[in-house]
Amino acid sequence: MKLTADTNVLVRAVVDDDPAQAKVAAKVLLDATLIAIALPSLCELVWVLRKVYSFTSTDAASAIRALLAAANVEMNRPAVEAGLLVLDAGGDFADGVIAYEGQWLGGETFVSFDKKAVALLKAQGQQARVL
Repeated sequence: MKLTADTNVLVRAVVDDDPAQAKVAAKVLLDATLIAIALPSLCELVWVLRKVYSFTSTDAASAIRALLAAANVEMNRPAVEAGLLVLDAGGDFADGVIAYEGQWLGGETFVSFDKKAVALLKAQGQQARVL
């Protein structure tokens, strides 16, 4: 089966906080010939792991990298890598994804009220400005 995994399926598989759901999630993911993971699901996954389950940035990044390494997973890898760069630097995964996708869509400068996000993106050589 080729499937698109919702965030809650990914969370159950990573966290195993509900044994019955975790078992179902693991089985469907392992049996899938293709797992499509949308960027919003990955952004939500990192947020839930960090805020709800108190994962460190490193542990959240490891969960994303494990998905990237799976042979049956399809995702926007360049956008995910951009998110991981910001996450690894101490920022929010979503900010890296948003900046990448905005640039891909033709945006030249990332603008935000988030001073930390702007500083991290500038440190990576991207055009970014605090409003």
